[in-house]
Amino acid sequence: MPVSVVIPACNEEQAIAQTVLQVRQVLEQSVVTDWEVIVLDDGSTDGTARVAEEYGARVIRHLQTLGYGKSIKDGIQAAKHDVVAIMDADGTYPVGQLPVLLAKFYEGYDMVVGQRTGSSYRESLIKSPLRWILKWLVEFTAGRRIPDVNSGFRIFDRREVMNYFSRLCDTFSFTTSLTLAYLMNNRYVAYMPIEYKERVGKSKVVLLKDSLRTLQYIAQAILYYDPIKIFVVMSGVAVIFSCISFSVTLMFGLLSTFLLGIGGLLAAMIIFALGLLASLLQQIMNK
Repeated sequence: MPVSVVIPACNEEQAIAQTVLQVRQVLEQSVVTDWEVIVLDDGSTDGTARVAEEYGARVIRHLQTLGYGKSIKDGIQAAKHDVVAIMDADGTYPVGQLPVLLAKFYEGYDMVVGQRTGSSYRESLIKSPLRWILKWLVEFTAGRRIPDVNSGFRIFDRREVMNYFSRLCDTFSFTTSLTLAYLMNNRYVAYMPIEYKERVGKSKVVLLKDSLRTLQYIAQAILYYDPIKIFVVMSGVAVIFSCISFSVTLMFGLLSTFLLGIGGLLAAMIIFALGLLASLLQQIMNK
């Protein structure tokens, strides 16, 4: 049961030593026969790379910050084992659960995800609604319930995940894009509850900017995997607009709102027809 553990890190000098040490201790005490710890130093300006090497990790350095997702991709490519586990360097994930996730993976799943729970995961009043919106959009895209769309604690097969590299995000949306890639291709994904802890140091996530990037990727993923869905939503908005216009017409007898309602219905039909064409084009491209 060999495994490569990939840990992306950017200015995580405060936490990287404990993270690498815990991973090594857990794997040494487990049934894993061969393992390695790879730390991707993503342009850190502190001693992250030096400390990681001192504690026994194989360090790969980016001279400049290229992104969370790019770091994971490079770590996966550099891994010597086919089974790869990823986790963050900030101490938020319970390393002791790694053997549990590995055991679940060897039951035959294509990917096993640590489903975050606990008070530290629920966090602020701002993040909670944004996380709910993200979850709803990803579930809408995938057409199924997803307990945790962007957990950074996962196990998968190196050879399989590399098939999706061109469609996986290079930034913090990497895990979201990975979730969509597996589910939209009907892969078996299991979720294991884990207790998410308070991070060590300052978060690198810029809430508004990274949320907008994630929304952008989700829209691109819908267009790539199931384009008719986004056209159905747009068509539905046009129909709702028409219904409102007709209601106003009945209440006030305005000709202008009646014409707007007719225009909305025509727009809905045109948008839906474009969705059918997009879906047909996608099927042709897949063949």
